[in-house]
Amino acid sequence: MSTESSRMRSDARENRARIVAVARELFADRGLEVPMATVARRAGVGVATLYRRFPTKGSLVTEAFIEQFAVCVSVVDDALSDPDPWRGFCTVISQVCEMQAQDRGFAAAFTAELPDGHIDERTRALRGFAELVQRAKDSGRLRADFAMDDLTLVLMANRGLSAAPAELAPAASRRLVAYLLEAFRAGSNTSLPPPVPLSLDQVLLRR
Repeated sequence: MSTESSRMRSDARENRARIVAVARELFADRGLEVPMATVARRAGVGVATLYRRFPTKGSLVTEAFIEQFAVCVSVVDDALSDPDPWRGFCTVISQVCEMQAQDRGFAAAFTAELPDGHIDERTRALRGFAELVQRAKDSGRLRADFAMDDLTLVLMANRGLSAAPAELAPAASRRLVAYLLEAFRAGSNTSLPPPVPLSLDQVLLRR
């Protein structure tokens, strides 16, 4: 292979990586409605180059968030394998909030309706979490009135920490989660207001 060919292949890989990184940042910040032309301009490539790498917007979105989907599923699967369901529940809440604090694209990855079967992975993660919630309730460690909609409340509150300096957000998130987990622990005699039917898509994909 000639030096020129090697350089061209290297440039193509760098262009692809830059496009994916820029797309992920834009989708996380503005939602999935960001035009492809905006992605190309921010990445410093032509629109034709972008479409050669990613023929459809769906293929770009999928590539941008593929790692986050794998993380979503693995976090829940690991928690389900824990013999202590309360510990597994706490682990999911803690890790999801930590990833959200460190990477604003995580929420978009977890909630967006993506092509190529990735919506199945999101459903798998949410169903797994619902199973974990029930196990934790059955163990007597999680309060009986915890609802799946409360996961949305947790992520809403945690997302608010994005206003904090980037270097402080992870620590602030850990402290917030510690407070919330204490509130979720069974043993309180205080009744809560009814759950609020919040949509993850509506809440977490807002700009």
